Amino acid sequence: MMMRPITEEELHAFVDQTLDVRRKEEVAAYLDAHLEVAKRVAAYSRQRELLKAGYAPIADEPIPPQLNLARIIERQRRPALASWWMAAAAAVLLCTGGVSGWSLHGVTQLQEGVAALAAEASASYAVYAPDHLRPVEIQAPDRDALVDWTTQRLGRAIAIPDLSASGFRLMGGRIVATAHGPAAMFMYDDDRGTRLVMLARPMVVDQNMPMAPQTNGALNGYTWADKGLGYSLIGPAPPERLHPVADEVRKQTLRDI
Repeated sequence: MMMRPITEEELHAFVDQTLDVRRKEEVAAYLDAHLEVAKRVAAYSRQRELLKAGYAPIADEPIPPQLNLARIIERQRRPALASWWMAAAAAVLLCTGGVSGWSLHGVTQLQEGVAALAAEASASYAVYAPDHLRPVEIQAPDRDALVDWTTQRLGRAIAIPDLSASGFRLMGGRIVATAHGPAAMFMYDDDRGTRLVMLARPMVVDQNMPMAPQTNGALNGYTWADKGLGYSLIGPAPPERLHPVADEVRKQTLRDI
């Protein structure tokens, strides 16, 4: 019997370790036979571990007494004493598990809209920008192929800005996984060691948002959304250098929407 085709969703499920044993073995065999896909899945795994490490301090926090599952269940047995918000908390904990449920504490804002996109851009930068062997999947000389690939995967045409006038050359790009579906990542370099990452994907929340600054440790960036597409430009450049570059990105992407 022929093995059914491996889907992109199953590759992500393989990374998240949610496949059943048989399908996991089939995906592993497929990756052994397809080196390029295996490298992409390995990148997904590195990104997952980076996000996991970033949120570990929150996940390790003790669950507050008011969100203790035993207390919530006990109050559910006494409807007169149970408030609607405690019932909602019980649903979250029962669906996601105690620790993973509480890991949502403090990061709710990161789950939707441009805030999520900014976090995804930072994670993509941390995974791929330091890579000196293969930071991009498709290199700049194959720009047309990169446009076709990102357009097909995202279902929207994603413009690749030309930032040469701003001192940054296109290195290439790739598709990266996010909690909100695939995103197009383009990387730039000023040939002096400074790399920038632009992440773009369709938006369900915050479909039109003004440009807003972001800071994540040594990284600075600007994130915005226009006509259902979100963009985040991030890098180690100071804000005064990065802001004009972000303005140029937005100018070019608006022209091509």
